[in-house]
Amino acid sequence: MKTDDLITMIANQAGPAPKVSVVNRLVPAGIVGGLIAAAIVLGVLGLIPGTMFAEPGPWIKIGYAGTLVIAAGWLFARLGKPGASGKQATSAVIAVVLLMAMAGVLSYLGTPEAERAAALLGHSWLVCPWAILALSIPVMACSFWAMRGFAPTHLTYAGAACGLFSGSVAALAYALACTEPAAPFIAVWYTLGIALCGSLGALLGPKFLRW
Repeated sequence: MKTDDLITMIANQAGPAPKVSVVNRLVPAGIVGGLIAAAIVLGVLGLIPGTMFAEPGPWIKIGYAGTLVIAAGWLFARLGKPGASGKQATSAVIAVVLLMAMAGVLSYLGTPEAERAAALLGHSWLVCPWAILALSIPVMACSFWAMRGFAPTHLTYAGAACGLFSGSVAALAYALACTEPAAPFIAVWYTLGIALCGSLGALLGPKFLRW
């Protein structure tokens, strides 16, 4: 048999390449990483008092982080496909951040001047971003595993998507123990923590996502 005939036969009989579902990889990665982060939070810091769930603060944090998980997951899915554009998903991430920023600004302006510093800084502004970054590590390991099952071509951007997704999941876990209720605090320090995660992911992407 000629080489060309053999190649043609193999190509015709190979069938379509198996499709890897984003849901089948990213969702388990987010759940496993998120459960690890939540276990660390609850084991070290403990759950916030139950009475706080009657106030808007915890729900703002959960809503913000949860919406970013969805937007960053969409960005992850887009950048996992070779040649696919992530512009719309990026715009969704930015839109969520801007909405939280607007809510933070309006809340800050509506707070009496004597209380504004407390609303912005709380008692844990030095801890919050770094706690989110630390908690994102197990989630990031899982999300990088998930991304390696696809075919990203822009490794820095794909790594950033992994980082943003991981930071959002970590922020969701951290919200279970965070007693800061003010929207300005959430808008600044939660966003900074998630941005740090995105930056770390962008730095690690070219190294860990290379084929």
